[in-house]
Amino acid sequence: MKKVKKAKKADSLKGKMELNMESPERDRYTLRLYITGTTTRSTLAITNLRKVCEEYLEGRYELEVIDLYKKPALAKGDQIIAAPTLIKKLPLPFRRIIGDMSDKEKVLLGLDVRVEK
Repeated sequence: MKKVKKAKKADSLKGKMELNMESPERDRYTLRLYITGTTTRSTLAITNLRKVCEEYLEGRYELEVIDLYKKPALAKGDQIIAAPTLIKKLPLPFRRIIGDMSDKEKVLLGLDVRVEK
């Protein structure tokens, strides 16, 4: 008899976990893009990243663009050694993508976005 109760409790817990995994809050992306001024690479990174976000994360992301020339102290906190660098803070796991974001597959992989084909 106790085994049946444990199974029901496990099923109930599993159902709650599935709801939490699918909650809109979990799907919210917090992104920080570090750039260096208005260079070609910086502009390209912003444009490419915004395209990916609008196509795959529409309404579910917050993007902060930080110009290291204007706020160099912020680079230390996220240990930025190259620019452009994208930091994915949420959802976990934390990820870092370096480059102009032109490799769409690499960006999606770094963001843990699964594309249905």
